[in-house]
Amino acid sequence: MSRGALRDILEQALAGMGVTGHEVRLERPRDPDHGDIASSVALTLASRLRRSPRAIADEIAGRLELDGTGIASVEVAGPGFLNFRLSASRVSSVVVEILRRDELYGRSGDGRGRAIMVEFVSANPTGPLHLGHGRQAALGDTLANLLDWTGWAAYREYYYNDAGRQIERLAESVACRYLRHIGVQADFPDDGYHGAYVVEIAEQLAQAEGDRWVRAEPRERHAVCRRFAVRVLREEQDRDLAHFGVRFDRYFLESSLYTDGAVDATIAALRETGHVYDRDGAMWLTTTAFGDQKDRVMVKSDGSPTYFLPDVAYHMSKWRRGFHEVINVQGSDHHGTVDRVRAGLQALGRPPGYPEYLLHQMVTVERSGVEVKLSKRSGGYTTLRELVEAVGADVVRYFFLMRKPEAHLVFDLDAALDHSDRNPVYKSKYAHARMCSIFRKAGMDPDSMTPDQLAPEGLDLSLLEHPRERELMGRLGEFPELVRRAARARAPHLVCEYLEHTSGMVNSWYHAGNPTRNPDLAVLAGDPALRAARLALTGAVRVVLRNALTLVGVQAPTRMARRVS
Repeated sequence: MSRGALRDILEQALAGMGVTGHEVRLERPRDPDHGDIASSVALTLASRLRRSPRAIADEIAGRLELDGTGIASVEVAGPGFLNFRLSASRVSSVVVEILRRDELYGRSGDGRGRAIMVEFVSANPTGPLHLGHGRQAALGDTLANLLDWTGWAAYREYYYNDAGRQIERLAESVACRYLRHIGVQADFPDDGYHGAYVVEIAEQLAQAEGDRWVRAEPRERHAVCRRFAVRVLREEQDRDLAHFGVRFDRYFLESSLYTDGAVDATIAALRETGHVYDRDGAMWLTTTAFGDQKDRVMVKSDGSPTYFLPDVAYHMSKWRRGFHEVINVQGSDHHGTVDRVRAGLQALGRPPGYPEYLLHQMVTVERSGVEVKLSKRSGGYTTLRELVEAVGADVVRYFFLMRKPEAHLVFDLDAALDHSDRNPVYKSKYAHARMCSIFRKAGMDPDSMTPDQLAPEGLDLSLLEHPRERELMGRLGEFPELVRRAARARAPHLVCEYLEHTSGMVNSWYHAGNPTRNPDLAVLAGDPALRAARLALTGAVRVVLRNALTLVGVQAPTRMARRVS
């Protein structure tokens, strides 16, 4: 029985008591002796019903319709917990389900094929990707994976901010470095970019074009430097993201909003709403009408738009393209833009809360408790590429995901460089590889294995009666609901938590099954029927670990040689 099905049964019992709309939480008891699933719903209802939790729990238990559900028993424990114990056949049936569904195990149809856009990274092409961009790449890509797995048609988009003052600063910086490389004195802009990568871009331009732009008009030289620098940095960012395992369905250029008239059209549309007024030579939007703290300038007195105007135009483009569900994954420094962008969109008739935002905190790298910077090119910050080169893409992705997005992330370099089970990434990788090694020792290919091959006369999974096996099967059965919960909550870290805890159980089971230590748990020893049942469990573990690792974008190796850190 899934947790969703049990939740439905509990809600039906509550409805019979006149209780509706109350949240029913289910969890795994810490002590296996307390059952397979527990609920504290009676405790959370006590104040509402003005009765003791124990009395409420007794009434709920008496109203439950459990015939044919696979629940063997329910008991009221402690101050009013409801503890459910599944039948042995129901617990073990998950093994066959996992083997049958294989790569599809954990997938659901919640989204019913509806389109949803996840916009993430969207870095200005003014320098290498920093760690905040990397965390955003891991979050956005994994969130899109979760949405795909739960029946949505997830679309990944990258918004290139290739317009505005930052791009002009980049062009000015490259132009100065280009002239100096040729041997011409040039003043560096006060707010220019000082990273070594700017020097590299200028040298590449000189190598490709020679000194042809030295005697050009400054405006022409500036335009050439802007185009060249943006192209080089875009290509570099694309390579870094590809190496990080991140892909996009579309790269949307901010500059296109100006060339195709979208910004002007948005200004005209906003004026028609009556929410625009002119003051002090500037154009203002009455964002206060939609909950903002104060009205905002939309177009400055010099005629240039403020940064949120093209954002409004961009999101209108998303809406027109059919993306009425949008999640923007951005750094917490974008918090101030949320209300004004939504206000502009509401003025144009879009619903409140559109788009949805997932804001994440920044990243710092520490070693031995001291912050470190690995920067060689950026001029002050550690780049995503440098961190990936130091510890590997899988480790970086996993570490970026394993904390809640809203929590500041301290990237522990010592832990990341550890190749033992103490590193949660390697803990999960080893667990998967160990399952594969069992099949190699058995002379079987797990990819082509079927229950019929394991036991032509039928698997007897009731033989999996050891407490470790029962606990492990129960854990495997939680995976589909975990995926759904992580997708609904926009919480990729929940998959990492599941992986770490499950891998710990798997590794414990694997080591306990060493024939010289514990022959009662040895997978490849003993009775042929028990051997087949345990190989089936091994295959189910392998499928779930592989699917979970795939969700977070981490490789699931079939072999691993232990390395000395």
